[in-house]
Amino acid sequence: MVEPASHAPAGADGRRGRRRTEAVRRKGNARLTRCEKGACPGGAAQIARSGETPGGSRVQHIDLNADVGESFGPYVIGDDERMLPHVTSANVACGCHGGDPSVMRRTLRLAVACGASPGAHPGYADLMGFGRRDVAMDPRELEDLVVYQIGALAGAAAAEGTRLRHVKPHGALYNRAARDRRLADAIARAVRAVDDGLILFGGSGSCLVEAGEAHGLRTAAEVFADRAYRADGALVPRREPGAVITDPAVVAARALRLVRDGEVAAVNDEIVRLRRDTICLHGDTPGAADLAAALRARLEEAGVRLAPVGAGGTAGAEPRPAGGERPPDRA
Repeated sequence: MVEPASHAPAGADGRRGRRRTEAVRRKGNARLTRCEKGACPGGAAQIARSGETPGGSRVQHIDLNADVGESFGPYVIGDDERMLPHVTSANVACGCHGGDPSVMRRTLRLAVACGASPGAHPGYADLMGFGRRDVAMDPRELEDLVVYQIGALAGAAAAEGTRLRHVKPHGALYNRAARDRRLADAIARAVRAVDDGLILFGGSGSCLVEAGEAHGLRTAAEVFADRAYRADGALVPRREPGAVITDPAVVAARALRLVRDGEVAAVNDEIVRLRRDTICLHGDTPGAADLAAALRARLEEAGVRLAPVGAGGTAGAEPRPAGGERPPDRA
């Protein structure tokens, strides 16, 4: 999820990573996203003209993903058994922000049984904060931490007779990598080091998507039906009222608009245009399973095909040509 940080990132990288955006009202004008020299968008709006979607065509297929496997020990988080039958991709926690070895294997088995494509959901090693607190880390440390988590889940997947298809960072790590290219590069290097066939999920227009493409990975631009957006394309922080949307009818309607038109109404009623390959529903949102069921039913009634990213020609950006050279292994 792409949220403004609770405190500004320190140092030159933080200053370079600050975005400047211009939002225009929906009266037929183009929405432009600008960023300072050397920075990339912090997970915000794509360039699109009124009446078009990013890429110039309507999407009639989509992936639904959910963050799952976040329980640990005796503590239950979310309702994975009710959630997984309604999604097409499962982001499984890897034991740092949530999950444990037994939960990881059990969740992978459940995902396979439900037909959901399994992927890794690495986060900061912050169990007490559920990975939603920012942690200052050197990019090399972060790369190692992400390799460790993907590798652990990949081993569990092999034990269950399956393999991972994608990687989506969790919580504060996802948010920071959306606007900090050095950390986004560290995550992309980690993914490529473990398996360069994995698809990297990141917020629409984020540094994470750009880094994945730069490192030769296939990427998927993610949008959110159960979260409120600001006019610059960033998510409204969870601490603010209305940040999390729990009405199934509203969530389903927002999802259909995202799929068909590539747009969502921000909290100030401006229209945000987004590239979208996958829609996220949070497993720990109250009533998440009911939200997922309502969303899926609404999309299928509208003729939208649901499938994992990359399955049968569904969306997702192909790797950027490497030009004969691999990006440097370390920052």
